[in-house]
Amino acid sequence: MATLTQTLVQVRRKGLPRPGRLTYLTLTAIAFFSAFPLYYSAVVGSLDNSALGQVPPPFLPGGNLIGNIERVFTTVPFATALINSAIVATSITVSVMLLSTLAGFAFAKLRFRGRNGLYLAVVATMMVPTQLGIIPLYMLMADIGWIDTLYAVIAPNLVSAFGVFFMTQYLSAALPTELLEAGRVDGCTTFGLFWRVVLPLARPAAAVLGMLTFMNAWNDFFWPLVVLTPENPTVQVGLSAISSGYSVDYSFTLAATTVATIPLLVVAMLFGKQIIQGIMQGALKG
Repeated sequence: MATLTQTLVQVRRKGLPRPGRLTYLTLTAIAFFSAFPLYYSAVVGSLDNSALGQVPPPFLPGGNLIGNIERVFTTVPFATALINSAIVATSITVSVMLLSTLAGFAFAKLRFRGRNGLYLAVVATMMVPTQLGIIPLYMLMADIGWIDTLYAVIAPNLVSAFGVFFMTQYLSAALPTELLEAGRVDGCTTFGLFWRVVLPLARPAAAVLGMLTFMNAWNDFFWPLVVLTPENPTVQVGLSAISSGYSVDYSFTLAATTVATIPLLVVAMLFGKQIIQGIMQGALKG
C-alpha cells in the first residue's frame, strides 16, 4: 500500500492526467466480466443438474455445494490429484523462476563465446510444438522407469525457453551494467552479484513468470494424461474423468472445477503484490 501511494504521488507530481469516471467504469466492467464465469461456476456447482434448465437461469447459490464436493472426492481420487498437482506445479515454478533468472542474467549481462548463437537456439525451441516430442519423451521416461511417477511430469518442465527469453529481456533493460561493475570493484563474485543484486532487482518479473508458470503447470493436461494412470492423476486428468461419459452432470463437474480453481486464486494473491509492483515500475520507466 505504501509503494502504491508513493507511486501515485510521483504520478501526480509529474503532471500526468488523472483517470476519469469512464476509466473506472471500464475497469469495473472488465473486472465484473472476468470474475463472473468463476462466480457462475460456483453457483452451478451448488445446485443440482435439473436447475440448469430453469428460465431464467439461476444466479444465486444453492445448498448442494458441499454434497457435490463430497461426491467429487468419493467418485475419483481427487485428493490425490490436488496433492499431485500442487507438488508438480510448485516444483516446476520454483525451478523455472531460479533457472530462468540465472540464464537471463548470463545472456543479458555476461560476455562469453557463443552467447548469441546459444540464445537463438533457446528461443528457437519455442517454435517447436510440444506434441512432436511426446513419443521420444515417453520412451525415455519408460527406459528410466519413471512412468506413473511425478518425476516424469516434473523433469521435462524444469526449464522454460519462454522463461529464459522473458528474464533476458527484462534484465537487459532493468539491470544497469554500472551496478554490476560497482559490485565487482567491491570484490563480489559472479554468484554473489546474482544473489545480492540480480535476484532482488528481478523479483517483480520473476513473480510474473512464477504466476504464469504455476498456472501453466496446474492446467497441463496432455502430458500427465499420457504418463500417469487414472489412479494417480493430476487435477486436469481428474476433471476429465469427472466430465467424461454419455451424460454429463454439470453441477457435479463445476463443483470440482471450483475446488480446482481455489489454489490458482491463492497463488494469484501471493504473487499479486509483486506483479502490481512490476507493472507500476514498468509504467514509471516508460
